[in-house]
Amino acid sequence: MVLEIVLLAMVAAFLGLRLYSVLGRRAEHEEESVPQRFDSEDKQAGIPRPAPATPVVAPRPPELEGVMPAVERGLREIAAADSNFNLGQFLEGARSAYRMVLEAFWKGDRETLRELCDDDVYAGFEAAITKREAAGETMENTLIRIEETRIHSASLDGRMARIALLFVADVAAITRDKDGTVIAGSLDDAIESRDVWTFSRNVSARDPNWQLDETDEG
Repeated sequence: MVLEIVLLAMVAAFLGLRLYSVLGRRAEHEEESVPQRFDSEDKQAGIPRPAPATPVVAPRPPELEGVMPAVERGLREIAAADSNFNLGQFLEGARSAYRMVLEAFWKGDRETLRELCDDDVYAGFEAAITKREAAGETMENTLIRIEETRIHSASLDGRMARIALLFVADVAAITRDKDGTVIAGSLDDAIESRDVWTFSRNVSARDPNWQLDETDEG
């Protein structure tokens, strides 16, 4: 009988030690911090997060250097309305048009002027050509170079885009009468010409070409 009591006591002690060891380990684990489900793996692992990248600012196009904010705003509105608008290409085309219109006017080339100008501007050029022809006068002008092309203004009115440019150019000019006598100018000395020309285009039109719709002295 005594032996059975001793054996039962040893079994009870053994079970108590096992229970304590299991509960003790579990309590220790429960005291450890539990990772939050919103913590990133890097944070849980103790790895510092990289700083957010600084946004890259696109360089300002050189064509916009010195342009007033109101003019730049007009150009951006035109670009937003016409996905094919490219300022660099427009300026290159405008310089070509400037040369072509001047040379057509000097030569009396009405057909070319008709293609490049709107009705009002063409009417003005055509009237001057007619007057010159009636007097028997001819022009022997030469556009030597375009020194500067500057954006003067830009706007979008409804679907009509208008951009005015200041052209500064060197021109050798000479006018002869019906007898061939020089009555104005000289081919030896170039003069500076300053013109503000406005080009317009309906941004909804399929025709990508701009027309000259106003001329003024700069």
